Amino acid sequence: MNIDIDNLSHDQLVDLNNRVVARLRFLEQMRAHSAMLDFSIGEQVSFHPPGHPVLMGVITKYNQKTVTVIASNGQQWKVSPSHLQKVAAASQSAKKPSDNKPAKVILMPKG
Repeated sequence: MNIDIDNLSHDQLVDLNNRVVARLRFLEQMRAHSAMLDFSIGEQVSFHPPGHPVLMGVITKYNQKTVTVIASNGQQWKVSPSHLQKVAAASQSAKKPSDNKPAKVILMPKG
C-alpha cells in the first residue's frame, strides 16, 4: 500500500494520523490481550521491576493492558504480561499427588 501524503490537505493528514494512532493502539491492546491469555487468575508468577529484586506473586486480576499481581511481600503491582514468567516449581509442588490437579489453595509467605 502506497499513500501519497504530499497531496493531502492539513485536515486529511490529521485524520490519517488519528487513524494510524488508533490502529497502533488497537494492535498493542491485542498483543497485550494475547499475552494475558497465557496466564490465569491465581497463577504464581515472577517479574523483575526496575530497581527491585525479582518478585514473586499471584495474579489476581486482568486489566486492560496489564495484570494485577499481589507480590509475596503484600505489594500490589500492575504488570505487563510480557514481563511475567510462570513459576513452574510452585505450581508443581501445589499439585495433589493422587490426581495431578492443581490445588485450589495458594499459600503465600507471611510477611
